[in-house]
Amino acid sequence: MARKPARTAADFLPERTDLTALREAAGSCQGCDLYRDATQTVFGAGDPNARVVLVGEQPGDVEDRRGEPFVGPAGGVLDRAMADAGIDRVGTYVTNAVKHFKFVPAERGKRRLHKTPGRTEIVACRPWLSAELAAVRPELLVCLGATASKAVFGPAFKLTERRGVLLPPPEEELMAGQSEAGEHVPSAILATIHPSAVLRALDRDEAYAGLVADLRVAAESLS
Repeated sequence: MARKPARTAADFLPERTDLTALREAAGSCQGCDLYRDATQTVFGAGDPNARVVLVGEQPGDVEDRRGEPFVGPAGGVLDRAMADAGIDRVGTYVTNAVKHFKFVPAERGKRRLHKTPGRTEIVACRPWLSAELAAVRPELLVCLGATASKAVFGPAFKLTERRGVLLPPPEEELMAGQSEAGEHVPSAILATIHPSAVLRALDRDEAYAGLVADLRVAAESLS
């Protein structure tokens, strides 16, 4: 007996492909099992005509509860770093490679601990990112962290070796899983650390300076 193909976000993409329709449809996505425990889908947000899209790994605890991307502690770091790099967040669009919060309960208390999404979950969710790019049509994509970078470039990508420089888009990997939403490939992609890495760093000042330096490369490419 033939096995049924695994479900992905492509099964939940709407006929309309504007951001409003995509956001509404994503609210009922069951393309992977993460929806079972997450509070809600956390879709992207920002300028629908942004020249730059920033994509992170997944929503965190605060984002999961509020339903908005980058509104927790890491979002505060990102806001400050973009301002210091000369990027106006109001004119950007921010999202995540995975739209549901993956976590494990802490041994004590109600705190939920972040758990890195697996490759299956990243691939299952990728049609949403592809659809967002097709709707926004940015010139530049900024990948925040290793998970987001691998979601775009593939699992062999090494952030430590290729961060902070403008890279050509890997069309085949980026558009894999694309469905009826159309397609758009940014002119360039830049990978840097996730702002949460600054919060975990032993030397936060050094880590923050590196994030700002990378984002300045992005800002200069848009000037």
